[in-house]
Amino acid sequence: MSGRIADTFARLRRDREPGLVTYVTAGDPDLGRCADILAALDRAGADVLEVGVPFSDPLADGPVIQRATERALAAGGSLRATLTLVERMRPVVKAPIVIFSYANPVLRMGVTAFATRAAGAGVDGVLVLDLPVEESSELHQVLASSGLDTIFLLSPTTTDARIRRAAELGSGFLYGISRLGVTGARDRVATGAEEMVRRIRRHTALPIALGFGISRPEHVGEVSAYADAAVVGSALVALVAEASASPNLIDRVEAYVRELKGACVAPGTERP
Repeated sequence: MSGRIADTFARLRRDREPGLVTYVTAGDPDLGRCADILAALDRAGADVLEVGVPFSDPLADGPVIQRATERALAAGGSLRATLTLVERMRPVVKAPIVIFSYANPVLRMGVTAFATRAAGAGVDGVLVLDLPVEESSELHQVLASSGLDTIFLLSPTTTDARIRRAAELGSGFLYGISRLGVTGARDRVATGAEEMVRRIRRHTALPIALGFGISRPEHVGEVSAYADAAVVGSALVALVAEASASPNLIDRVEAYVRELKGACVAPGTERP
């Protein structure tokens, strides 16, 4: 499996440091500035970079990421362009890179062709949002043969049996979504998020990253008490949209992520 993801979470656990996972849509606001954003996320201390493949029917995403997908598609974004972007940035980005995609672009490229191209580009893991774990064995085998981690989403309604299956097939980490519904920033972390993480832990030793609705440093600090990493997506994508016309776009992204990373403090540790 991917050495970078395993090494990252091993380091975080060794240092008792919760992780920060960030999401951006490839090609938003355009491919050139998206490359600069990825470099800024890495400089700011993000532990894992999730890069979303723009797709015309992003059913799991709320309005913020839907609009980002539209901008990225208009700017020439695609699965192939996403992999080219990762390949371009891999030499300068230290953090592991996880591709987020819906099944359609992967199937259209061909699972084997995708895995080969992704591995060659320097991708570390893949999460296919709308592929059920019961139908993912073939994808898992092909990705594993290319040294790529298969990452699964787990929701509050995921049964224990499906958690166990995701843990058996998955590698790298498991992505727990803290609430039902689509992506989007919220005022507070979902009630029951901690219990969901505890339930997942009963079935696996894989690291657990928690996302959906996490947007503020205090959210990251709260999640750091029980999950291995917090995932911030929609709030970061919203910042990119808000600042896209500003010459300070990259500086604002980097400052925001540094603030989020500063909130990643192990339980019982005082903030400086």
